[in-house]
Amino acid sequence: MAIATLNSKLSIVRPTGQVNASNAVELDHQLKSAILSDRDATVLVDMQQVETLDSAGLGVLVSALRLAQQRNQRFSLCGIGNSVRMIFELTQLDRAMEIFESDDAFLATLAAKEERLSRTRAYA
Repeated sequence: MAIATLNSKLSIVRPTGQVNASNAVELDHQLKSAILSDRDATVLVDMQQVETLDSAGLGVLVSALRLAQQRNQRFSLCGIGNSVRMIFELTQLDRAMEIFESDDAFLATLAAKEERLSRTRAYA
């Protein structure tokens, strides 16, 4: 698993392979670290390389979502494969979590938000 910080406002966590009880603690540590690194940080979990996800891995993602929400931070997922997507749909977590097709789709929403903010500042 790897964590990349694109800038002080965005951290991308990229788990790989099987996310299960044997490595859920490591993912939990990385997600908490990314969320707690900066009060204004946005955390994106790129699931493109995740083959399987068990209940321990799902629990870590839910825990990270709650922590981010408590801190009023954005927490999103992207690149979810079909087998993992099915788990999110069955548990209805696809309704609770912000999920994007790719990191590019997510980054486009950030760019649009920045553009809106800069227009608002220009008119103020």
